[in-house]
Amino acid sequence: MTDGSDPESGPALVVPAEIRDRILERARDSRPAEICGVFGGEYDPAPDGRSRVRSHYPAENVAETPRTRYRIDPEAQLEIFEALEGGAGEEIVGFYHSHPRGPPRPSATDAAQATWPDRSYLIVSLEPLEVGSWRWRKEGESGAFERERLVLG
Repeated sequence: MTDGSDPESGPALVVPAEIRDRILERARDSRPAEICGVFGGEYDPAPDGRSRVRSHYPAENVAETPRTRYRIDPEAQLEIFEALEGGAGEEIVGFYHSHPRGPPRPSATDAAQATWPDRSYLIVSLEPLEVGSWRWRKEGESGAFERERLVLG
């Protein structure tokens, strides 16, 4: 599943089909709550960079309103980061979450909570079933999401 963009321009996130399928299954099984997690692999921050997902770390959604928000517990997130950078020898590629009843693009809340510049934020929509990916670009004190190509690999 790709987003139909020009395959040769702009940033890209390469996700193995098996990982994408596991995330889709988890999103369906967790409905109506949002799911969330972290991607590990090879991170490329360049404007036209191609980051590659090698692993994913599902996390419990501890948001007060998990039907409309997601939040990874800070202690669990730290454990994931240490596992990635220590034992796995991977970098933090980005994050994923679902929108059980919304579009596969970042919401205003997603933008307000994004904190990892140049990392990927993959969003799974269940209605309609679609997957989109975005890079958070920091601009001074603020930032914006930039659409990136999603490539199965």
